[in-house]
Parts: sequence; C-alpha cells; structure tokens
Amino acid sequence: MDEAGGVAPAAPTIVQAGLKGLCPRCGAQTLFAGVAHFATSCRACGLDFAGFNVGDGPAAFLTLGIGTIVTVLALALDFAVRPPLWLHLMVWPLVTLGAVIGGLRVAKAALLAAEYRNAAREGRISE
Repeated sequence: MDEAGGVAPAAPTIVQAGLKGLCPRCGAQTLFAGVAHFATSCRACGLDFAGFNVGDGPAAFLTLGIGTIVTVLALALDFAVRPPLWLHLMVWPLVTLGAVIGGLRVAKAALLAAEYRNAAREGRISE
C-alpha cells in the first residue's frame, strides 16, 4: 500500500526494466536522462541511481558480442552478394552504432535493476 491508501505499483521485472528503462522500484520510465546516461534519481519515487555501480561490464560484453555478430553478417553478405566496398562502409558502421547504443541502454538498465533487486553492495572484507 502506498501513502494515499492505494495499492503501490508492482516493481518491474529485470527484463521489463532493461527493455523500457523503468525505475526498478516504482516502474516509472525515469531511468535515463540521455541516450545511455542514467538520471541521478527517479523523479517519481526518489530512488537514487547514483548509488548503483554498473561500471563498464555491459560495454565490454557488447563490444565482443556485437563485434562478432556484425563481422559474421558482413562476411556472409559479402560472400553471398558481393556488394561494392562503399556499401559495406555505409551499412556496417550504422548497424554497429545502432546495436551498441540500443544494447548498451538495455544492458545498463537490466544490470542496475538486477543490482537493486538483489540488494547488491560493494564487497567488504572483515578482518
């Protein structure tokens, strides 16, 4: 129940938060302030996004995964159709850019939602 006596909205799943850029607490579409830049906090519920450490993990995996997929697709197209070089130079950078930006948004949002859901915190070693 929320403060007004109504039922609080259900928290989105990790997949929903990742695909739609939803706040992992309230489900509002307030996670991003830019293309792939997190907002400082949720405008709806006040969850502080700055406290989460997504880091460069999504970027590293996307570089390897998307680079492999684009290379395989470019080679398959070249072997099948033999388009001119200028067509490769026009198509593949745009495909790569779109895939990286779209994938980075989804991966960062999903990782932040997973950190929130699992209450992940920085590791500490007790002495």
